[in-house]
Amino acid sequence: MNWIVTILRQYPELAIFLTLSIGYFIGRLKIKNFSLGTVTSVLLVGVLIGQLGIQISPNVKSVFFLMFLFAVGYSVGPQFFAGLKKDGLPQMLYAAIVCVCSLLFPYLIGTLMGYDMGLTAGMLAGSQTISAVIGVASDTINQLDLSAEQKTSMINKIPVAYAVTYIFGTAGSAWILSSIGPKILGGNLVEKAKELEIKLGGDAIGNDPGIASAYDRVIYNAYKIAAHSYACNKTVAAIEAELQRNERRLFVQRIRKGSEIIDATPDTIIHENDVIALGGRREYMMSYNAVNETEVLDAELLNFPVEVLRVMIVKKEIVNKTLVELRMMDFMHGVVIRTLKRSGIEFPILPNTQLNKGDMIELIGTKRDVEKAILHIGYADRPTNTTDMIFVGLGIVLGGLIGALSIKVSGIPIGLSTSGGVLIAGLFFGWLRGQHPTFGRIPEPALWVMSNVGLNMFIAVVGIAAGPSFIEGFKEAGWGLFVAGAAATALPLIFALYLGRYVFKFHPIITLGCAAGSRTTTAALGAIQDAVKSKTPALGYTVTYAVGNTLLIIWGVLIIILMS
Repeated sequence: MNWIVTILRQYPELAIFLTLSIGYFIGRLKIKNFSLGTVTSVLLVGVLIGQLGIQISPNVKSVFFLMFLFAVGYSVGPQFFAGLKKDGLPQMLYAAIVCVCSLLFPYLIGTLMGYDMGLTAGMLAGSQTISAVIGVASDTINQLDLSAEQKTSMINKIPVAYAVTYIFGTAGSAWILSSIGPKILGGNLVEKAKELEIKLGGDAIGNDPGIASAYDRVIYNAYKIAAHSYACNKTVAAIEAELQRNERRLFVQRIRKGSEIIDATPDTIIHENDVIALGGRREYMMSYNAVNETEVLDAELLNFPVEVLRVMIVKKEIVNKTLVELRMMDFMHGVVIRTLKRSGIEFPILPNTQLNKGDMIELIGTKRDVEKAILHIGYADRPTNTTDMIFVGLGIVLGGLIGALSIKVSGIPIGLSTSGGVLIAGLFFGWLRGQHPTFGRIPEPALWVMSNVGLNMFIAVVGIAAGPSFIEGFKEAGWGLFVAGAAATALPLIFALYLGRYVFKFHPIITLGCAAGSRTTTAALGAIQDAVKSKTPALGYTVTYAVGNTLLIIWGVLIIILMS
């Protein structure tokens, strides 16, 4: 055992990866619906391993933290700036008010309890589930005119308070919004969610053959045309028009004429004994009444490439259109919308859901049809392993340089700090990528590594460094910190629900989504969607999430200034 400790002390990088491995394992464990989550688990494992007295350069955590912040800004940048438009302004204002309350309540509770800036900043981070505050607040403390011992003491208390308050911050937020929220907003919201779906065209989800949910697939069958078939001696265009009149948006993709196989065109005439490859949504293929046709197995005819591709919406003629309007456009022939994501959040596929610039829609159809649609929609997000590191590196450097600038007011430095500057740079560069998607590409797996692994690598180093003083800090804070954190979690959320209902007068389902987004609590969004049996709360989540992810991180600077 001693030789393992010696090796970990000699090679601290191994201690970091050991912390990540065990932390991720524990974070995946669930007791019913409760889980510590990876961030808290990594922190606690880091604290445990930190008892071995392992020394790690603080520069290591800084590198990964800046990478994480840039990824956060990059992810939400398009939606953040899109929210500045007229339709998004009410949700942005709502999120800003909720975020201010999420700062003021922890500040007032920390002051009332007599906590110092370290404990209060940690309580803010944990109760509002915004882990990045740990790094931003630590950076700000390092800029204060304090002794090295005082700075170290304050900084080491931040993860203590975070760990104590984060559990209720996560689980409590989900419980309040999914259980108490519906009661505050008028009782059973399942029916109200259905009403909202109907308002958005949800009653047509089963009748609109041009729009598929994420669980639907496109299938193709082969039919041999008989002499008495309605399709015999008609053009492909006439056949498809007849199918659509019967509320089936099916497409003739290929045709076998004897031994020859040809691609279908609108003017192609179908004759007796021709075999057609008919494709579309599974439910419409299953209900296709092929009375006059015989389904046949023609592997050669049906063996053609089908493309599934995500496309970023860029073209002006598509922005602000609804899904049903997009489906009716000529270039969508043979193409079905499979999923829609905004800021990484899956959106409900409803006919009247409006499309924003930067949205990602997943198309499925033949390669020919999908490629044609892409030209009119935007930029194909083709699978790639390459990250534009010129873009990433330049963004982090420029953001850090801007954030490093500060002015002193009464001896207190006022500035974004390098971390805050990198976050703002990420927002701008993410927006820039949405406007000009030909450069600045960060593939989704790489973005996950930057945000998820970047944050947890930072947290692992924080936990290991704070390990020796963690136990003493916990004893000093006491269990009163848990109660204080629970209050700091609950009060802003309850205020947010009443604010959405009585001041902004949002639809109750939208209010739940806005409250979860303002607090950047994705776990709560999932709990809300389960409670109301609908994905429509996501309609209020993305704009407020972009605002919350920005302001709550910046609060890491303000909470230290306020407590100073």
